[in-house]
Amino acid sequence: MFNQPVAGIVATVLIMALSLGFISLFSFELFTGWVSYSLMCIIPTSIMVGVVWGRNPPEFIAKLEPPTKGLCLLAVTFLSGLIAGSIMFYVVGGGLTPLAPMLIHFTIVTIGTMFWLTIIMGAWPILPNIKSPVLAGLVILVVAHVISFALFQLFYSYEFLAETPIYVARLDPRGLFNAWEATVFYVSFITMMFVILHLDLWPLTKAPALMKQPMLGLVFTIVTLCLSVIIYYLALSVFKLNVVTFMATVLIPFVFGSVIILNMLQDSLFSKFTQPLKGILKISLALIVGLGLAKIFFALSALVTRELGMGPPSFEREIWLASALLSVTFPFLLVFADYFQFGGLLKKNSPAKPE
Repeated sequence: MFNQPVAGIVATVLIMALSLGFISLFSFELFTGWVSYSLMCIIPTSIMVGVVWGRNPPEFIAKLEPPTKGLCLLAVTFLSGLIAGSIMFYVVGGGLTPLAPMLIHFTIVTIGTMFWLTIIMGAWPILPNIKSPVLAGLVILVVAHVISFALFQLFYSYEFLAETPIYVARLDPRGLFNAWEATVFYVSFITMMFVILHLDLWPLTKAPALMKQPMLGLVFTIVTLCLSVIIYYLALSVFKLNVVTFMATVLIPFVFGSVIILNMLQDSLFSKFTQPLKGILKISLALIVGLGLAKIFFALSALVTRELGMGPPSFEREIWLASALLSVTFPFLLVFADYFQFGGLLKKNSPAKPE
C-alpha cells in the first residue's frame, strides 16, 4: 500500500493506538507488574528473531507465507518467553507475588544483554560455529540470560530498600551499585548503542581492520561504555536529574524514537546525506520523536489508566511511561514489523533501505 517512510509512520500510529488500548484493560498495579513483566520476557526472543533469524531463519519457518509465518514466530516467541519467565520468576524473583523489584530489573538486564550479544557482538562466537538457526537461537538466548545473571549478581544491590516492606534479603545480590543506578546505567548503554547505530558505526568504519568480529564487538563495547559514562555523569552529576526520571523521560523515549527511525521507517530517511551528518540528523530526529511521543503517552496516562503521581517516592507516572514504551509498544512494533512484515501496509518490492 505505501512506500517508506509513510508505511512506517502509519504502522507506528496504529501500534501506538493498539498499545494504549491494551494498557487500558489493566489497573496500574497489574499493568506495571505481571503484564509488563510477561511482555518483557518475550523481548529477548523478539530481538533474536529480528536480528539473527531475520538473516538466517529456520527452514521450516522460511517456507511459510504471511501471516502463517508471523503466527509461527509469535508462537515460538511466547513459548520461549514463558519458559524464560517461569525460570526467572523462581530463580531471581523467589516465586513471590507481588513481583519483587529484583525480578523487574533483571528482566531489563536481559533485554540489554540481548542487544549487546546480537547487535554489538554479532552473536559471536555462536553464529560462526553453529550452523543450525534453531540451535544457534537457543544458545544465544541461554547465553544472554546467563551473562545477565552474572552481571546482576555482580553489580546490583538493594540494600537501600532494607527498611521497606518490599525488601527481600535472600533475593538481594548485594552487588557493587545501587540497583536503580545500575539499571539506569544499563539503559544508558543501550541508548548509546543506538547512537552509534544511527552513525552506521562511524568512525569505526574508517578502520577496516576493526570491522570484523570479535574486534568490532570489543571496540564497539568500549566506545559505548565510554559514551554511557559521559551521558550518565552529565545527567546525574551536572544536571542533577533523578535517576528514575532520567531513564523514563529521556533514555527510554530516545530508544523508542530510535526503533521508529531504524526499524519502523527502515532507516529510509536522510539517504542523501553522508556520515556523520546523516547520523546527527537521525539522532536528533529520534530524540524529538521519542520525547514527543512520550509526552503524548504522558498526557493520555490519566485517561488510559488513572491519575498518577510523578516523582519520588512512588514515581508512578515514570514507571507507567517506561512500561508503556518499553514493555508494550516496543515489542508490539518489533512483532508487527519483523514477524508480520508491516501487515500489508508496506508496498511489495519496496526497498528496506535507500540505495
